[in-house]
Amino acid sequence: MSGKNEKNKSFAYITIIRLCKLGHLIMTISIFAVCLDFYNSRYNDYGVGDTRFMIFVGLYTVLLCFCLRIYKAYDFGLTNCGILIYSQTLSIFITNIAFYIVFVVANSEVFNPLPLAVFFILQSAASCLWTLIVNRIYFRLNEPKKTVILYREEAELIRLKEVYSREKNFKIVDTVKYADGCDWKEYIGNCEAVFVVDLMPRDRNSIFEYCIEKNIQCYTAPYTGDIIMRGATHLAMFSVPAFEISRAVPNAEYLFIKRVIDIVCSLAGIIVLSPIMVITAIAIRAYDKGPAIYKQVRLTRNGKEFKIYKFRSMRVNAESDGVARLATDHDDRITPVGKIIRACRLDELPQLFNILKGDMSIVGPRPERPEIAAQYLEEYPAFNLRLQVKAGLTGLAQVYGRYNTEPADKLQMDLMYINDMSTVQDLKLIMATIKILFIKDSTSGTSEGQTTAMVKRDETELEH
Repeated sequence: MSGKNEKNKSFAYITIIRLCKLGHLIMTISIFAVCLDFYNSRYNDYGVGDTRFMIFVGLYTVLLCFCLRIYKAYDFGLTNCGILIYSQTLSIFITNIAFYIVFVVANSEVFNPLPLAVFFILQSAASCLWTLIVNRIYFRLNEPKKTVILYREEAELIRLKEVYSREKNFKIVDTVKYADGCDWKEYIGNCEAVFVVDLMPRDRNSIFEYCIEKNIQCYTAPYTGDIIMRGATHLAMFSVPAFEISRAVPNAEYLFIKRVIDIVCSLAGIIVLSPIMVITAIAIRAYDKGPAIYKQVRLTRNGKEFKIYKFRSMRVNAESDGVARLATDHDDRITPVGKIIRACRLDELPQLFNILKGDMSIVGPRPERPEIAAQYLEEYPAFNLRLQVKAGLTGLAQVYGRYNTEPADKLQMDLMYINDMSTVQDLKLIMATIKILFIKDSTSGTSEGQTTAMVKRDETELEH
């Protein structure tokens, strides 16, 4: 009977959340429809029931749904309310800009954008209020899951310390150090969620099977081998399940389209952003008379070296001691101008010329310095697997990680991208990159005293 009640509760929850999402779409599109009618009443001779009006509304709906999906604007419970509001506002903004361009082209006339801006403010305000209400409904319907963490080593447990800050999602009832012969079923039998950290595959698989059977949510941090297996190809030539694991070899059609996108986007970016680049260069020169552009050797596909271009954000001769190091949170080498351009990612703009030349792609693993890559390679022998493809300006690790994300985690995210390379995936990541440009956490530096993103973990970290 309890299973039936749980099923009914789950169905009711899904229905309520879907109705809330539908309500948001209807609300946002309705405000747009009023805006479109406002424009038509002044510039065109067709009204609400006209076919052209319905085509514009349909196009707007498709664009909005695409942006909301790309920016994960409905991921309640997975991120905080502020990020959800930001994601929805960004989705509406990009959709409105795209629609305005289409509307101008379709009518061969430039219209006053001020009314659209006013309606955008109304849409954003309505979305903000809607998000606050639905977020409260979500956590009323979803109490924190009683959660057990199974781990083998303290150092790996600390990797998941963020779980402790998600009190609305997980209520940690026990943290169990796994050992051979450990009666783990005794600990997880009455819980609703389990985190499995750094267990051997055989032990981990047994726990997964048990959790699936008992309908317990199970979470784990993958090994690099798990990520590699995601890109394996199923072989139908044997009577037993078999996979082929090989080096990434993108097809020629994808590489051609990717290069065309690189050329078109980099050229467009250089043209549109040239005023900003000129102002940035002048500001850097004016501060300390040093060069505006900084060149640095980086690694791309198959370990090939190239010189990356960046606006200089640090003082001249910042590494006069000969030690290659990443920037820290409060690095005194960063100039006042550098702090501003790093916060806005303006220091990365000259890399558009690297992309146009073919040194880099728009999407791909970020290129590392040879000295730092060598240090990572000593600790993580698989780190060079990132060099299967051309380096990029942005990628999965940049969208979902941070500047100071540990190299092992960057490697795994880069391998996830390499295993799933496609034009659609590239376009999604390009769009998603816009979202992180104004999120401060994504530019966080390393801690004081670190030269790379590798962290020496301290067991006492869990106490803070």
